[in-house]
Amino acid sequence: MKKVRVYILAAFTVLAVFSFPNAYAHKATSHTSAQKFGRGLAAMTTGFLEIPGNIVKETRAQGAIGFPIGLATGLGMTVTRELVGVYEFLSAPFPVPAGFQPILQPEYPWDYFE
Repeated sequence: MKKVRVYILAAFTVLAVFSFPNAYAHKATSHTSAQKFGRGLAAMTTGFLEIPGNIVKETRAQGAIGFPIGLATGLGMTVTRELVGVYEFLSAPFPVPAGFQPILQPEYPWDYFE
């Protein structure tokens, strides 16, 4: 059983290396199926980052009143990011939308913190 876990961990590691060959690859204008797959996987696993991300975004834009607005927006966007992540993960082989473009902006949930 322990060997199976090691093989699964190795498979996910290899997948991650090939999905994210460059930390800034998501800044490119053209997208690939692998990037769409990675976006979907990232959205499904880190959708919770929408909460602090939207708090940061709204606080920068509106000051202290941005905290409750960002919290409410982040809670709603967490569900949205997770569902879009499932869609992108499952539809990665197909160029929909055209050119594998991201559906949500920012493309990755951690981009709020740049």
